[in-house]
Amino acid sequence: MDMKKRVSLELRHRSPSEVQELVLDNCRSSEGKIEGITEEFSNLELLSLINVGLTSVADIPKLDKLKKLELSDNRISGGLEVLAERLVNLTHLNLSGNKFKDISTLEPLKKLPQLKSLDLFNCEVTNLADYRESIFKLLPQLTYLDGYDIDDCEASDSDGEGDGVDDEDEEEGESEDFEEEEEEDEEDVVAEEDDEDDDSGDDEDGEVNGDMDSEEEDDDEDEEEDDEDSSPTKGEKRKRDPEDEDDDDDE
Repeated sequence: MDMKKRVSLELRHRSPSEVQELVLDNCRSSEGKIEGITEEFSNLELLSLINVGLTSVADIPKLDKLKKLELSDNRISGGLEVLAERLVNLTHLNLSGNKFKDISTLEPLKKLPQLKSLDLFNCEVTNLADYRESIFKLLPQLTYLDGYDIDDCEASDSDGEGDGVDDEDEEEGESEDFEEEEEEDEEDVVAEEDDEDDDSGDDEDGEVNGDMDSEEEDDDEDEEEDDEDSSPTKGEKRKRDPEDEDDDDDE
């Protein structure tokens, strides 16, 4: 995919001024130049152009808020003056895997007062004698070169990666918190449903027991009525007594 098309895709219906991070890694530049990125990206803080076939950075626009620039695995060999002119607040620059051979090609970076991290892994310049001492002398504003300070102490994640990585960590933390809250909500809902099921079960049991009790009472009442029907009344007893007496007299 060419760089212009990739830029349009990464915008995702946003205006350039709304974009703070733009990652165009592994797309294809035309004639080794930067395309599709303009000064309209006024709030851009991170620009990543890893392995896009660049041979020059001459067409990079003025981006006053850009802090981190990734240019590793390209074919750039010089022309860094433009970075000092147009990226005045740059703090992290990755030029690993490019074609820099001499310390002198890096001199324009002296004009970047905020630059504190520079990476030159896999560049021929790293094979020079006293390479590290020479770079720290040339660029005294640097804190880290290839991930280590002048005393060979490794950079921390926050210092080595810049603000963009911190933001990503914060976003991951927020999403984890959100997922935990969702799980807790789901557990509460399940617990409430279980309670409702238990309550409804008790109600059903109560209704069943109530029905059985009422049926038993009805049966008892029916038995009492049958008993009353089968037993003779006092009137009947009185009527039968004289008859019995007549029978006795005849005998």
